[in-house]
Amino acid sequence: MNASATKTFALIIPRFEDLDHSFYAEEIVKGIGLTASRLKVDVLMHITERYDHQDWLSGKTVDRNYIDGIIFADIDNDVETLQEVIATGVPYIVLNNIFKEPINSIAVDNQRAAFDSVEHLINLGHKDIAIVCGDLRTQAGRLRLDGYKEALEKHGLDFKDEFIKYGEFLRTPSRKAAQELFDATHRPTAIFACSDVMALEVMYEAKTRGLRIPQEVSVIGFDDNPINIHSAVKLTTVAQPLKEMGRLGLEKLNQICEGSAGVPIQVLLPTRFIERETTAQPKV
Repeated sequence: MNASATKTFALIIPRFEDLDHSFYAEEIVKGIGLTASRLKVDVLMHITERYDHQDWLSGKTVDRNYIDGIIFADIDNDVETLQEVIATGVPYIVLNNIFKEPINSIAVDNQRAAFDSVEHLINLGHKDIAIVCGDLRTQAGRLRLDGYKEALEKHGLDFKDEFIKYGEFLRTPSRKAAQELFDATHRPTAIFACSDVMALEVMYEAKTRGLRIPQEVSVIGFDDNPINIHSAVKLTTVAQPLKEMGRLGLEKLNQICEGSAGVPIQVLLPTRFIERETTAQPKV
C-alpha cells in the first residue's frame, strides 16, 4: 500500500491517433479528475502502447509502494495481460469493457445502443442500411457491429457484406468507407456510423456529391460529440455517459481499496438515443 496519506491511482490510457483530440479520453479524464478532487486522491496518467501491454506489469504501475490502484481506460481486448495484472493483487477497475469473468468493470451498453439506432432506421422504413464500423480490436467496436447485425436479423433484413465498411474510429478511413458506399451501384439509404467523427466524414462526403441528408441518405452517429455543432444538419446520435463512467470508475476503485465494496464490481450504464435532423423515411 502507498505509504503516503493521500492515495495515488494510475490511469492507463491506450495511445492512438488523435488522442489529444479524443472526446472519449477527454470525458473519461474529466470524470476522473473531478472525482479525484472530491475524494482528495491523486491520479497519475500513463499512456500505454495500443496493443503491446507489457508495460502494465513493469516499472511502478503495479508497485504497491507507489500506486494504490489502477484504472484501465480500455484494454483493447488484452484480457490475458489484464489477468496477469489482477494476479499481482493490485486493486483495479476496467472501463469500457464488460466481462463474463469476475473482473471489475464499468461499461456502457454498446450493443443495445447500436441495436436501437439501427432499429430506428428500420422503423422509418429503411431496408438498405450500411454500417461504418469502429476499430474491431476494441470491445466497443465489436459490440456496435453485433447490435447492427442483431437489429437486421430481428426484422428479417438481409445482411449484406458490401454494406459493412471499416472506419477504425478515424477520419481518413471513414471518408474512404463513405466513398465506397456512395460509389456502389446499389447505394444504402441509411448509414449507421459507430462514432460521430466517422458520421461527420460520411456527411461531408455526401455533401461533396450533392446528396441531401436526410432526404437521400439518413445518417446516425455515436457519442454526442461537441464537434457536431459544426454540422449544418444536426446529427442524430447516441449519448453515452462517459464522464459518469470515469466518475464511477474512480469511486468504485477507491471503495475497493478501502474494503467497502464487494467484488467483482460490474456495472453496465445505459445510453440515450438523440433524434435530431439526419434521419427520415427513405424516398419511395
